[in-house]
Order: sequence, then C-alpha cells, then structure tokens
Amino acid sequence: MNLLFIDGEVVETQVVEAAPEVVETIVEIPAEGTDVVAAEAEAQAQPAGSGWTFWIMILAMIAIMYFFMWRPESKRRKQMEDFRKGLKKGDKVITAGGIYGVVKEVNETSLLIEVDSNVTLRIDKNMVAGAPMIN
Repeated sequence: MNLLFIDGEVVETQVVEAAPEVVETIVEIPAEGTDVVAAEAEAQAQPAGSGWTFWIMILAMIAIMYFFMWRPESKRRKQMEDFRKGLKKGDKVITAGGIYGVVKEVNETSLLIEVDSNVTLRIDKNMVAGAPMIN
C-alpha cells in the first residue's frame, strides 16, 4: 500500500501490475516536515483577485458606460425635444419617414406640414426627425 498526495489530500493506493505501454506519472510529494494543511490554508488566504479590485473594475465600467453612452444620448434627446418644442409656422422639417415639408400649423401634439402645393399632412410632433440640411 502506497500513500499519495493529490490536491492536498492523502490517498491510499495499491500496487497493481500494469501493461508495459502504461506510463507512470510523477506526483509531487511535499518534503518531510512540511505541514500540508498550513500550506493549503496559506494558499486560500491570498486569493488571486481581492474583493476591492473587483469593485474598482465594476465602478470603472459603469463610469465608462455613463460617459460614452448614457450622457451623449441624453444630450441628443434633450436637443431634439427642445427643437420640437421650438417649431413654428414656416420652419422646414423632415419626418422620420423621410418626407420634407414646411410647417403650416403647430398644435400641442401634432403638426400640419405642406409637402407640395395644396398637399398637407398632419403628423405627430415626435415623428419630426430634424431640419433638412438642404434648403
């Protein structure tokens, strides 16, 4: 009967006749006088990643998302809201569907736009995508 140390545990083995093609593996056994339990406790006491580094990484990811995603989108949304509130008769607009027109009437939630002579459309204010780049 032999004793082996595997993953810090003592395992009893028996010698068995093996076929010649079986290769023996070498298991590292701690030197005499080494306390296996103390070595294992020391390894567990110092984990690879401490708790505070994990929280720093999480906070850094949240800060990056805030400055590169949420904040710019909030600014664009605010600008578009201000643009839609400031629409008045005679302004040129383009709708979300790609229709160009001139504002003829402004209501609280809708606009009446003229897209051609004697052709007017009533659209929701939220469907105005912006002012056209060409005049």
